[in-house]
Amino acid sequence: MVGKGAKGMLNGAVPSEATKRDQNLKRGNWGNQIEFVLTSVGYAVGLGNVWRFPYLCYRNGGGAFMLPYFIMLIFCGIPLFFMELSFGQFASRGCLGVWKISPMFKACPGGPWTLPPPARCVTLPSPPGVGYGMMVVSTYIGIYYNVVICIAFYYFFSSMTHVLPWAYCNNPWNTPDCAGVLDASNLTNGSRPAALAGNLSHLLNYSLQRTSPSEEYWRLYVLKLSDDIGNFGEVRLPLLGCLGVSWVVVFLCLIRGVKSSGKVVYFTATFPYVVLTILFVRGVTLEGAFTGITYYLTPQWDKILEAKVWGDAASQIFYSLGCAWGGLITMASYNKFHNNCYRDSIIISITNCATSVYAGFVIFSILGFMASHLGVDVSRVADHGPGLAFVAYPEALTLLPVSPLWSLLFFFMLILLGLGTQFCLLETLVTAIVDEVGNEWILQKKTYVTLGVAVAGFLLGIPLTSQAGIYWLLLMDNYAASFSLVVISCIMCVSIMYIYGHRNYFQDIQMMLGFPPPLFFQICWRFVSPAIIFFILVFTVIQYQPITYNHYQYPGWAVAIGFLMALSSVICIPLYALFQLCRTDGDTLLQRLKNATKPSRDWGPALLEHQTGRYAPTLPPSPEDGLEVQPLHPDKAQIPMVGSNGSSRLQDSRI
Repeated sequence: MVGKGAKGMLNGAVPSEATKRDQNLKRGNWGNQIEFVLTSVGYAVGLGNVWRFPYLCYRNGGGAFMLPYFIMLIFCGIPLFFMELSFGQFASRGCLGVWKISPMFKACPGGPWTLPPPARCVTLPSPPGVGYGMMVVSTYIGIYYNVVICIAFYYFFSSMTHVLPWAYCNNPWNTPDCAGVLDASNLTNGSRPAALAGNLSHLLNYSLQRTSPSEEYWRLYVLKLSDDIGNFGEVRLPLLGCLGVSWVVVFLCLIRGVKSSGKVVYFTATFPYVVLTILFVRGVTLEGAFTGITYYLTPQWDKILEAKVWGDAASQIFYSLGCAWGGLITMASYNKFHNNCYRDSIIISITNCATSVYAGFVIFSILGFMASHLGVDVSRVADHGPGLAFVAYPEALTLLPVSPLWSLLFFFMLILLGLGTQFCLLETLVTAIVDEVGNEWILQKKTYVTLGVAVAGFLLGIPLTSQAGIYWLLLMDNYAASFSLVVISCIMCVSIMYIYGHRNYFQDIQMMLGFPPPLFFQICWRFVSPAIIFFILVFTVIQYQPITYNHYQYPGWAVAIGFLMALSSVICIPLYALFQLCRTDGDTLLQRLKNATKPSRDWGPALLEHQTGRYAPTLPPSPEDGLEVQPLHPDKAQIPMVGSNGSSRLQDSRI
């Protein structure tokens, strides 16, 4: 197998790169490049494409939201996506280990970390605050994201019946205000159930107090929603059981790391598009679908002047593409060194955003039908946040023939969309821990680390399965995965471009891909992306409004907790910077600052065979250096490396 890979199998940009074996024998690599692309698509295309993007569209002016969304995609999303992929692929480390680029404290002769001879001066690994911030964000998102998946599991199991439980208003949990679309059809046909006698006036007048059976099923039966975020009530045991199922599934799919998850994504990343297409075809054939799609595409340009619209666009790009989560860095770290991550970043980013727009057509075609049936505006037929997927969609599914079958397919699609993202979130945390410890014992026990993180995530998610759980879920979604992502992304750009140096980074990419980054990306990385992110953050803070859920206003102490969650990931950066300055050698503050911002001595390609140019080792490697030496054919002293632009260079492979 190795012999075949050495005969010129292509891998990304460099034809001489072998694809049939792992380059990094210690960490492993993707089985093939399709696994990486599908995993990244599954990571980026998640639940947010279904219930977050359409919700942001109709809240921020329908089609008018497209303008700031695509501006953020072109000038921030795609450049940052490419930066994170190239960052992780070049260093072959997770979101903690990759930050050996800056800043590091050193242990040199005369210092407290001096190593005994004959070992040479080395840098002790310690990730900066940006890496910790990414881990905190991924932890928050991983906790509540799996709760959404567990709700999808609950609906999936509830669909295994002849009649969907949210189809009619004759259930014990329904209120007199309940009025369903199927109930109205029955009344038209003269077959009105006795339980609906008191609802006739609501069906005829479509009053503002009308609630659908799917909404009451969601709020009064599934969640048993309490009246306050502080009133936890009881833990919903069915949701708790589904939460356990979802974590078990995630763990089993990651039991062998990327080797096992890379096989699962062949199904989890492709099947959702089949279901979306089926729902789209059904949706556009419904009466009133054109009204919903028109509302989706018709811009309300006055919304463009609101900073919140631009803030939501930036947050959605970061949320959807997964920028600043650490997942992109982690997934790219398992690529082979010369893989064309520039090509991958374009493909994955466009696929993700096209899926968001496509899902919006599916959503609004159904919302248009519901609005036409009820005689109300499109904006008043859907709930906020996750309720859009668990209220609007379930009610629309009751209109389809053999509705339980369609419901099973739809919620199975939601489960797959969520799992694709959750795989990468869990792998991000596990890889960060394993890479940071880095010894042989933890590499052999990686499965137990994965199990430990999964158990911790399950325990931390239990409060979100209580009667007040949806309040906390939305609080975490609005604060833990919003402001902090913008701040971390901006600091990451500044750190790489201005502290490490843009020329150094451009040279690193050219050494890895065979060509430098295009001029557009160079300009965006250095000027455009950091500036846009900074000004959007300022405008968002100026026009900030406290979070609400339907008509419920969050109390001040809950909002304060939300801000603490947002700051908990950002505060890691200045705290670690101060810690770094105190531990760095230097007689003056300026000298300490210069030493703290220098890259680590072991920053660069992880494998010795890729360490060329300024990364070429000057001394023979020793076991104390921690460098991984790959066995090479003894008679191949130099291997020509040919880039995609036709240039060639010689790589010294002598050990």
